[in-house]
Amino acid sequence: MSRKNGGIIGPANTPVGGLFKGVAGGVWRMNDVLDFVSNSQWPKAPENIDNSLRFNDDDSANLTKTDSSSNRKTFTYSAWVKKSQAKTDTDSNMIFNNAADESNQFKIELQGNHASDNNDLRIRQMASGSQTVLLRTNRLFRDPSAWYHIVVAVDTTQSTDSNRVKLYVNGVQETSFSSSTYPSQDSDMQVNVSSSYTTHIGKRNNSDHYFDGYMAELVFIDGQQLTPSSFGETDSTTGIWKPKKIGAISGSGTNSFYLNFKDSSNLGNDASGNGNNFTANNLTSIDQTTDTCVENYATMNPLDNYLQSSTFSEGNLKMITSSSPYNYNSSNFGVSSGKWYCEVKMTAHSETDGNNYSMIGITSKLTTSTTDYLGQNASDWSYNAFDGKYRNNGSNTSYGNSYAVGDIIGIALDLDNNKLYFSKNGTFQNSGVPTSGSTGTGAISITAAASTPIGAYFIAIGYYDGSDTGTFEFNSGNPSFSISSGNADANGFGNFEYSVPSGYYALNTSNLNTYG
Repeated sequence: MSRKNGGIIGPANTPVGGLFKGVAGGVWRMNDVLDFVSNSQWPKAPENIDNSLRFNDDDSANLTKTDSSSNRKTFTYSAWVKKSQAKTDTDSNMIFNNAADESNQFKIELQGNHASDNNDLRIRQMASGSQTVLLRTNRLFRDPSAWYHIVVAVDTTQSTDSNRVKLYVNGVQETSFSSSTYPSQDSDMQVNVSSSYTTHIGKRNNSDHYFDGYMAELVFIDGQQLTPSSFGETDSTTGIWKPKKIGAISGSGTNSFYLNFKDSSNLGNDASGNGNNFTANNLTSIDQTTDTCVENYATMNPLDNYLQSSTFSEGNLKMITSSSPYNYNSSNFGVSSGKWYCEVKMTAHSETDGNNYSMIGITSKLTTSTTDYLGQNASDWSYNAFDGKYRNNGSNTSYGNSYAVGDIIGIALDLDNNKLYFSKNGTFQNSGVPTSGSTGTGAISITAAASTPIGAYFIAIGYYDGSDTGTFEFNSGNPSFSISSGNADANGFGNFEYSVPSGYYALNTSNLNTYG
């Protein structure tokens, strides 16, 4: 399958409720999924989106631009977003924020997991301290695996109040709100006001509510109320809402912009031709990623947070285990067939007894036991840092060399032959040959993933010690750490430190749809 035909996690036909619903043949998810619905729209060829920008709230990452006066009644925002960790405090994931101060602002935000917020999507405006717009969805947006296409289209000249602010998600207009306050007819919005206002992407004006996750194809159209058909369309084969080429917008209003994040040296570059460039704050070239709504890459899954104790950052690619014993977490993509390659870098660990109890491997088990750890069960295997052994079903077996901070562990998972291989800094342990097929030279023999309860294997990372912690960075082909050499799979996907074994593939949606 070509890059242009890759799917988006969260397709239109994904059912609501229940765990482990299939996205494509052999592809599973560990968390509840939402129902993504789509309608067909727009005639142009589909866009192959190459890049997104990864926002890490721990870094206070954001983009800013000084505004200028223009049309305050009519405009459209469009953005593809994938939120990361489910925030448990009152902070939101801010997408757009136009503001002079707290009393005068317009914002689009995904709420956190706080009891009073509960992962809804909101459009809100304050004018001279009074709330003049509030749309708060009944639908919840809690899936850290999913890309959402969000369009907010405003025209206050409309006679019907609900037509003055329209919200669309994945091509479909949202009409069910827990709160709905619309602007008065012909009123001026807190957008396109003057140079005293700032457009913020990824933060609120008062330096909080930072976005945590990925954004792609950010568009603002000054002076037009558009529909999603200007930015996306339904794939006729898959029924998935997908992007399409952005048409010329240089002739639109003064403040129109288009951010495609293709220039790693100038992440705030406006590709529209209008020169409305943004300043990148606490963002670097490593934050330019290939994880997009076209090619969705696997990350760690904060919703599968064993004992609810690990912390996540860098778009769910970096995780820190807690000091709770028997801590491990799994990836958000699972596989039941095919051959797959990924890498895990250990970047730090604390120790009280001089031992590194890191564990990297695979799992096919839902666990709730406080005495389980990676490799403790028949359905999971771990490669252990302390002694270089592998562990399965509670038993250790001699295997390879120990590993430490700075080492990169490669995982080659052959589910066509049920073989598992680990490498350390590019050298496969136990003289393993991942291309040896059913012979399995130097391999760890595994069982096929049981059909219940999961039916798939997930990458897993853990730490076995009640007083120490480990820091890991997961790379399914979209790294959060610097790569010195750069290696892709045979389809040209992924950016790995070490060579991908022949016949193995990065964990992204195109590969999963083809080989999974």
